Amino acid sequence: MLTKLLSGDMPRSPLLALILIAILIGLAFAPFLFPGVRSIDTAARICVFIVLVASYDLMLGYGGIVSFAHTMFFGLGAYGVALASTHMGRGFDALFVGALSGALLAALLAFVIGLFSLRVRAIFFAMITLAVASAVAVLVSQLSGLTGGEDGLSYKIPRELGPAFKFADGSLFGVKMNGKLLKYYLIFGSCLALFLLMLRIVHSPFGRVLLAIRENDFRAEAIGYRVVHYRVAATCLSAFIAALAGALYAIWLRYVGPDTSLSMEIMIDILLMVVIGGMGTMYGAVIGATLFILAQNYLQNLMGSAASAVEGLPLLPDLLNPDRWLLWLGVLFILSVYFFPTGIVGRLRSGK
Repeated sequence: MLTKLLSGDMPRSPLLALILIAILIGLAFAPFLFPGVRSIDTAARICVFIVLVASYDLMLGYGGIVSFAHTMFFGLGAYGVALASTHMGRGFDALFVGALSGALLAALLAFVIGLFSLRVRAIFFAMITLAVASAVAVLVSQLSGLTGGEDGLSYKIPRELGPAFKFADGSLFGVKMNGKLLKYYLIFGSCLALFLLMLRIVHSPFGRVLLAIRENDFRAEAIGYRVVHYRVAATCLSAFIAALAGALYAIWLRYVGPDTSLSMEIMIDILLMVVIGGMGTMYGAVIGATLFILAQNYLQNLMGSAASAVEGLPLLPDLLNPDRWLLWLGVLFILSVYFFPTGIVGRLRSGK
């Protein structure tokens, strides 16, 4: 049953299997294992970014397609939910319509970009996607009457997903049985379903053809596969799922703006997560997203504790100053690339 659920792609490493199980258990029981607003917010972000990074890996790691427009697709899903909730009210129908509309628009835009751009060399396609993503970000910022501009949009979601809604009296292990708990499990369940769907896709005949195209597109074309068609299909599928991840993120935050869904910083973070986890491995998205977001949220606190512990020693307190957390995050990334050139998953699977 487990093999069927994972599409036959087992971890193939005992240590990797333990890490993945630990992450799954941690996310599945996060409200009970790690109570607190910040901890639950971190767990929800990890869930969303696992799907977002995996959808990008579907293009880059499996299809060999370099794109800088992934945050644009992510943002379309987020703004879809925001606009639908603003104009339709705080019902579940608004969430559904907004998520679906954003995902379909993202897939359509990916189809147009791919159809006219994927015939060119990889670097030129990457530049085209960067130009389109930048234009959309500027457009969203300028259409303040519709999108809220730089200030973004705040909106209401169904009451059943808010902390004021109680679906049971009392608490369970100290956790209140309210709408926020339901909202977290809506995010977790949806992200788990989307991840398993992508895992099945990449290990289907379609996924195998993508791998063949990535390794040698001329040979794949020679044996009869329409390379452009497959690449366009992979781009559309990736954009559709990225937009759904954006919709889930918008549901969690109840706010959407250029900085939370369209910024180039998010695109760079996605690239880092793919490289850290390992390209061409869906499990790499799980490990890369988990490690990166944990570092973003807790590295500064850890450095503060370490600086206090070595207070009185020369140089070390200054090096471990919490304000330098971005420097150490960069150092950790360089070390991970040096020691894990094929990503953490690739290194664990090779056993070297």
